[in-house]
Amino acid sequence: MSAMNQWEMVIGLEIHVRLDTESKLFSGMKASYGASPNSQVSFLDAGLPGTLPVINQKALEYAIRFGLSVNAEIPEVTIFARKNYFYPDLPKGYQISQMDDPIVGKGHIVIETDAGEKTVEITRAHLEEDAGKSVHDKYDQYSAIDLNRAGTPLIEVVSEPQMSNAKEAVAYMRAIYTRVTHLGICDGNLQEGSFRCDANVSVRPKGQTELGTRAEIKNLNSFRFIEKAINHEAKRQIKILESGGSIIQETRLYDAEKDQTRSMRSKENANDYRYFPDPDQLPIQITKEMIEAQRALLPEFPEAKIKRYVEMLGLKPDDAEIIANDINLSKFFEQSLSQSKAPADLNAKFLLGEFSALLNAESKTIGDSNIDAVSYAGLLDELQAGSISRKVAKQVLDLMWEQGQSAKDIIEQQGWGQISDNSALETLVDELITNNPNQVASYRDGNEKMFNFFVGQIMKQTKGQANPVQLKQILEDKLKQ
Repeated sequence: MSAMNQWEMVIGLEIHVRLDTESKLFSGMKASYGASPNSQVSFLDAGLPGTLPVINQKALEYAIRFGLSVNAEIPEVTIFARKNYFYPDLPKGYQISQMDDPIVGKGHIVIETDAGEKTVEITRAHLEEDAGKSVHDKYDQYSAIDLNRAGTPLIEVVSEPQMSNAKEAVAYMRAIYTRVTHLGICDGNLQEGSFRCDANVSVRPKGQTELGTRAEIKNLNSFRFIEKAINHEAKRQIKILESGGSIIQETRLYDAEKDQTRSMRSKENANDYRYFPDPDQLPIQITKEMIEAQRALLPEFPEAKIKRYVEMLGLKPDDAEIIANDINLSKFFEQSLSQSKAPADLNAKFLLGEFSALLNAESKTIGDSNIDAVSYAGLLDELQAGSISRKVAKQVLDLMWEQGQSAKDIIEQQGWGQISDNSALETLVDELITNNPNQVASYRDGNEKMFNFFVGQIMKQTKGQANPVQLKQILEDKLKQ
């Protein structure tokens, strides 16, 4: 068996981002996901003669916005081209894409790796229409074609082959994912194919500068799968090379169940598609006004949010990173923060602790939570005010999820208000000390573990409603007497 450390991987990714527009790239047909088959098909999608493409202005703006977010060059002119090939789910016989003059030029993005920060250069990003979908498992004797997806707008983001292991590839993919979701140009739904990538993988002996022959792994739509697929493909190539064979340039598919890649077809080159400018469309002028309008819409990105959360709100770096990298989570956090008097660190700890555990148990995300940020802020205020303990707050949260009521109403109905009255707590402690002389003597003789006995007894008596901070202080004072 070969030592993997004698080889190095060379990885480049082509990421396909479905733009979250109302209509398709070159027609006014709806572009929503999940409609009944072939119910959202324009004449252009169906390849009917005499129909002409009209560019979706919103898709153009989204592409420019993405380019600015990755420090890319935006050209003065961009041109659409025809990519010619035959496949049943492409009735026109060509895909409208871009070749020589893409909407986004060279750029870069910084990723976090085990060795620290690394800059990955982006070769280009271009606009193109998606193809239809072939359905092979619906009928026994034949395949079906669904053209709803045909014509939906994509940007394809092409990286330089600068990643040297699968973890770096995942980090890069996550960085692009975070960009497009924070920009609001993609819904980020991996299951629906809104964000997927093709990985170009080759291997070479360490120290060699010449690139090896690459294989392309198609349609990876999971961060976990891309890491497994790349590692498996690298091992496959190394095994072939060490046995004296050679790598064939080809396109492969990853089988998640078998954890292996399998050959799909020989890899095409650009010449095979016979790209030429689309004669139905004029070159598009990109003005400075268009660029500046999109620059004004750039949001605060996670790296800036993390710094603000840590330096200004006092969050732990790990907590800040988790919240900042999830656009829906950060929106929820900041909205609840503006509505609550509770400190940011308490908010973050409860959000990433009890609230996240509830979401996981319900198989939900913060984006489709039963509890909105304002209601959550109300719960935090009750916790911060000492009305309830953190343990009771979790029970209140569960009932808020089930019943849709406010935290205050649930606390009143259940009689869960925390006992924070000093005189009431002192009375309970005095009775406990009087009724347990042996335990008191043991504690005063140095058995400090006995302190937990006293706390437990009061908590049991009050059904967990005694304010733990006040109770601890009163117990310490009384037991010293």
